[in-house]
Amino acid sequence: MSVARVSAARLRNLRQVRAAIVACGRCPRLRAHCRRVARDKVRRFRDQEYWGRPVPGFGDRDARLLIVGLAPAAHGGNRTGRVFTGDASGDWLYAALHRYGFANQPRSTGRDDGLRLEGAWVTAAARCAPPGNRPSPAEIERCRPYLAAEIALQRRVRVVVTLGRIAHEAWLRASGWRERLAPRERPPFGHGRETRLPDGTWLIASYHPSRQNTQTGRLTPAMWEAIFARARAALGNEDAGRSAAPMPWSAAPAGARLSGAAANRPTGAIRPRVARRRKAATRPTADGRRRHASRRSVAE
Repeated sequence: MSVARVSAARLRNLRQVRAAIVACGRCPRLRAHCRRVARDKVRRFRDQEYWGRPVPGFGDRDARLLIVGLAPAAHGGNRTGRVFTGDASGDWLYAALHRYGFANQPRSTGRDDGLRLEGAWVTAAARCAPPGNRPSPAEIERCRPYLAAEIALQRRVRVVVTLGRIAHEAWLRASGWRERLAPRERPPFGHGRETRLPDGTWLIASYHPSRQNTQTGRLTPAMWEAIFARARAALGNEDAGRSAAPMPWSAAPAGARLSGAAANRPTGAIRPRVARRRKAATRPTADGRRRHASRRSVAE
């Protein structure tokens, strides 16, 4: 199959998707970067053979939970050949998946480490490690057919967790929801924001577990685990035939304490923004008038 003509409709099973991803050469800049990293390596991995190719999705073919990240890490997925494997972000992800019953072990070190996912599939907006961890919009666009194919083939998915704003937007586009929903109804990105889409799928947004977020305290262990507690609860309610209510932030894992931004959240439920739009907060200015308070910036 010509890579130039690949489309979601032509990829009829996950094996074909995997083969098309691994053989992809659509983005010369990314392919050159991955090959250069695989050739030059870093000292701590100099004795290992790098994968150095596009990285396919990984997990249970009958998944009900879909996790979408940004792209493989240069010395993580680009080295090991498996998404979120061999780096600190993967340590956070698979530990949470294991804790909430989606993985048989908490660590992911390589393709032959025995890790199995149960009811979950992990994928990414881009399949090649990008320079500076930033794929260009055009590169993400070229990768979209692969994500669209995975979404179309994973028909049992009921909960989607997007890791970072870029992954969030990539999923909305690849799934077709960005086009189908009116602009004011499109689910916004923000850590802990969740939306129930018209087909019943729950979309839960999270900060990405990058070092930039975890080492600065922008994303704490309690904030992170609350995302997967919510995903598990939503699936449990689906099994019981109930509509899953948004999870209160006070329902974080037992023994965990929220800190930073999460500690300042109200203990009420996280409200789906498509269901209700709150009036913007205002604040007085020096001349006595009131203006809209600026929104807090959200990390990628």
